[in-house]
Amino acid sequence: ALLESCVREALEPTAPRAMAVLDPVKVVITNLPESETIWLTVQNHPKDPDMGQRSVPFTREIFIDRADFQMEANRKYKRLVLQDEVRLRGGYVIKAESVVMGDQDDILEIHGVYDPETLGVNPPDRKIRGVIHWVSASENMPAVFHRFEPLFSVPFPDAVDEDYRDLINPNSRSVFQGFAEVSLKNQPQDTRFQFEREGYFILDEAAEDEGSVCYNEIVGLRDSWSKGG
Repeated sequence: ALLESCVREALEPTAPRAMAVLDPVKVVITNLPESETIWLTVQNHPKDPDMGQRSVPFTREIFIDRADFQMEANRKYKRLVLQDEVRLRGGYVIKAESVVMGDQDDILEIHGVYDPETLGVNPPDRKIRGVIHWVSASENMPAVFHRFEPLFSVPFPDAVDEDYRDLINPNSRSVFQGFAEVSLKNQPQDTRFQFEREGYFILDEAAEDEGSVCYNEIVGLRDSWSKGG
């Protein structure tokens, strides 16, 4: 935990921000024409304007993380809910109006609208409770993401009178097929990023040589043990 904390402290002021969706679900913005792309200007670091800006495409179809949507929720859930609104990071406020369900009662698509008057400003007549990350569904970079948790299921395996193999955490590595924002295509390979609301990641150069873009998690945004690891 101390090592993770030190790594976060070192990366927080130096790592440019970007957006990546690890468990995507599609959102269709029905009041934005298919032929239209709105290029948004987003800061690379919220506390350091010297790190510059980047352009992020906002298109009719976008991806958000599946965990950032619920059909219904209490007021403590500050993400997207059916018939409610949320702000997209660096972009507009959107409202979810309907969903397309699959055969297994899974959500295939979310349909909604965006408020074109909310770029960089809050609507005067209502309060928006949350902000979520996203990427364009038509202009992005498909990628594999590796996330890591502690190798062992207890903090001090040498203090437990059990075979160490029985203490190995089966979820020490998780693999996700998702999408990163298109601006990452032109970044130096050794750049450490903070994928907003996810953690700090770096490009796996060996995996890229095999024909796939892969990012490895360096450290999460929170202590692994505090998540019950």
